[in-house]
Amino acid sequence: MQSIDVVLEPLRALLAQVGAFVPRLLVALAIVLAGWLLAKAVRFAFMRALRAVNFHVLTERAGIDGFLKQGGIETDATAICGVLAYWLTILVALLIAFNSLGLDHATDLLRSAVLFVPRLFVSLLIVTLGAYFARFVGNALRGYCASAGIGDAELLGRLAQYAVLLFVVLIALDHLDVGGQLLQTTFLIAFAGVVLALALAFGHGGRDWAAALLERWWPRRPRDR
Repeated sequence: MQSIDVVLEPLRALLAQVGAFVPRLLVALAIVLAGWLLAKAVRFAFMRALRAVNFHVLTERAGIDGFLKQGGIETDATAICGVLAYWLTILVALLIAFNSLGLDHATDLLRSAVLFVPRLFVSLLIVTLGAYFARFVGNALRGYCASAGIGDAELLGRLAQYAVLLFVVLIALDHLDVGGQLLQTTFLIAFAGVVLALALAFGHGGRDWAAALLERWWPRRPRDR
């Protein structure tokens, strides 16, 4: 009889653990289901709110939607923000569910993902506003050069727009902690290389071209005799 009890004791312990785990598993599944339903509602409400404040107009004028379409993405930036809100809600629900089950490693991983999604949304907002401002700067410089009679107004406007946009992208990547110091160092090295290449081009083979270009942009006034 004692030998039977020795054999059945681990089985009883296992059944007791299963009996204690099943209710927690059912609660976790209910949390995930409720989070999925809430995520769909959050995505709908968030997209409606963004369209109510004309966020889609801002992204269209900034060129973000056109850039996405050129990359083969049919949705606009507003829909992408809605997807981010949807997955943020899903991740929060999974975080609560795994925490109720006592899965510490999965909880830590999900906590990192939950903290990353808002930063991704802020970075997208930075790029959107920065792209709109970059286009404004490019158009303003283009109009000023055209009114001042400076040639190559289109080229100068595009250079100014791309410079501002590049600076904004670096800010967004820094906010995401993507690349970090390595990205900044690489950008500085590349920028220094471009400046050095232009300096060598002007110094050796491009002096005549540079003189003609400066003369076209800022023609010298004839001296009074």
